[in-house]
Amino acid sequence: MNFNRRLALVVLAPGALLGLWLLLGAGLLFAALGPADRAAVADTLAPLIDSHGMLVVLWWFLAALGAGFVAFRLYARYGEAPARLADATRVLAGDAAAPPLPPQAGTGMRALGEAINALAGQRRALQDDMARLIAEASRDVALQRDQLAALMAELEQSVVVLNLEGRILLYNARARALFRTLSQAPGGVAGAELIGLGRSIHAVIDRALIDHAREGIARRIARGDAQASARFVTTTPLGHLIQVSLAPVRAAADDRGDITGFVLLLDDITDEYEARSRQDRRWLDLSEASRASFASMQAALDMLDYPDLEPADRERFQAVVRDEVGVMSHRLTTLAADASHDMKTRWPLQDMLGADLAAAAAQRITAETGQEVDTVAVDADLWLSVDSFALIQALAFLAARLAEALDAPRFALRLAPAGGRAHLDLAFQGTAPGLDLAGWQTRPMQTSDAPSPLTVRDVVERHGGELWLEHARDGSGALFRFLLPVAAGTVAQVPAPGESRPAYYDFDLFAASAQSRESDERALSEIAYTVFDTETTGLDPAGGDEILQIGATRIVNGRLLASECFDQLVDPQRSIPEAGIAVHGIRPEMVRGKPTLPQVLPAFHAFAADTVLVGHNVAFDMRFLTLKENASGVRFDQPVLDTLLLAAIVHPGEDSHGLEAMAARLGIAVSGRHTALGDALATAEIFLKLLPLLRARGILTLGQARAAAQTSYYARLRY
Repeated sequence: MNFNRRLALVVLAPGALLGLWLLLGAGLLFAALGPADRAAVADTLAPLIDSHGMLVVLWWFLAALGAGFVAFRLYARYGEAPARLADATRVLAGDAAAPPLPPQAGTGMRALGEAINALAGQRRALQDDMARLIAEASRDVALQRDQLAALMAELEQSVVVLNLEGRILLYNARARALFRTLSQAPGGVAGAELIGLGRSIHAVIDRALIDHAREGIARRIARGDAQASARFVTTTPLGHLIQVSLAPVRAAADDRGDITGFVLLLDDITDEYEARSRQDRRWLDLSEASRASFASMQAALDMLDYPDLEPADRERFQAVVRDEVGVMSHRLTTLAADASHDMKTRWPLQDMLGADLAAAAAQRITAETGQEVDTVAVDADLWLSVDSFALIQALAFLAARLAEALDAPRFALRLAPAGGRAHLDLAFQGTAPGLDLAGWQTRPMQTSDAPSPLTVRDVVERHGGELWLEHARDGSGALFRFLLPVAAGTVAQVPAPGESRPAYYDFDLFAASAQSRESDERALSEIAYTVFDTETTGLDPAGGDEILQIGATRIVNGRLLASECFDQLVDPQRSIPEAGIAVHGIRPEMVRGKPTLPQVLPAFHAFAADTVLVGHNVAFDMRFLTLKENASGVRFDQPVLDTLLLAAIVHPGEDSHGLEAMAARLGIAVSGRHTALGDALATAEIFLKLLPLLRARGILTLGQARAAAQTSYYARLRY
């Protein structure tokens, strides 16, 4: 229990005042006497003080002790009791479901507590009535929401809804299963999911890819295509091939309102791609193996054309034809039997208007080199089948290398059909002695955004085309020419303005798309939090104790997302004391073979990315994390809030701010106590209850909460 300065002052003050009163009285008496009287009094009192001075001090001490006891009782009744009553009243004011005030000591305090409970009961009844009315008025919205949820649950594709910042606002079960597959390698850490409300999609899909797709949609919308969308293919760090369809969401149902977010449809096409790869290889092997068979049969048939061929020779040549036909038939049968598993297809490409590709490439080249790009010689009606992101990256890479080799280069993009294919030219003025095209084709592309594992040759092969360098005969310039496939079939016409997609919902999914402010200036109600707890082998992180379990959950938009959790046992690679097992129940066999902390922390770091960390007595847990920074390679440098410190701010008159005591005060049922996830969930509910109490004290932003927490006595604890 922390030292109560106010109580100490109340207890000691009466004795000090009594002593001061006696000293002042003696001083006034001596001041009123003349010199002779003072000497006489001094002569008279000196023997008495020498013989009975301790009796006077003892008398004063007993009087001070009695006065201090009376002051203590008065303070407990009229000082601490009203303060605790005020704290409990604030809890009731902020949460109508909080437990009622316990009976108070004293007639007046008891009556006041009963009156407060009566007011809280009336408020609770009013809130219940209000909730009932809101529920009745929200039935239509709830029905549409349920219809949307049912529709998303039935979709075969993974669906993710984003705001303009790329934050996830909605996802279906298939998307969660897909993201779980994408985030966990075989034998990896469980619970390291990449999907979650409020999390960024850029943890899986590169921001540049999505920005590129959005730019293409914006250009099509500017031309009048109200239902523009984009498709692209990307890979994940674990090697999965993901096909993404991106469509805008508008504020109005007629497709004319402002874009407020995007819907992603995701497909994992890794298996399909690999199957086609195997199939393509088998077809190639069949073609190569059949060349010799065809040659043998042709030679045998040529010999059979001779009329004077001996019967034995004729039979021998006919046997050659039969054998080769049998061999080829066996090869075809084998290929057909494995057809469901065979495949290398070309990289999945999307149809794109050539003018849009040229415009996007020109913009990217200008950003890379600072030079304007001429796009006059571009066929405005030619459609291509391309991976636009990779192709534009290759063009920008080549232009950047040319800008390094040439003085004030001038660039131009040209696009024209060429016998069922298309020529895309990056033309440049001037000469560049010593250009090493071969090196540029095989070197990984490096641009201002980020390095790419792809080379220019990879991009060319992805399109099944070719690339070469042509110099002008007059020496005035040269060009890189890409041979690209054109789109097959006709392009769908832009729908008439009256034809719009149906609206499946009308509730606001996109309120969170405002620009983020600086962390300390952000309101506590607007922040995403990761609430976590650890179970450890002991209480001395610097002395060799280790983490046994990490549990965490998330709070987004003031709502606890209990379904989005991180729960991982950790192999401490040391013994677990029996005294600790009695508390947390984690035995050695439960953690044997589990990932070690350096393996677990990167996954937890990804789970907590872009959030504020929250814990109870969190300095203890953070000490364990910081000691493992070098071993794990990750650092938890985001802001941290501690419910222990915040509770001391909102309930300064309470003796205990332990997890169970706080939960009891705030009316929270605790389950799974002394498990990391159970304690994290309890801490999250406590934190949500503390937010309105902090708001009532004028603590509205993250910076204000952090500053206030540092004034608490508990902030001085160190581990």
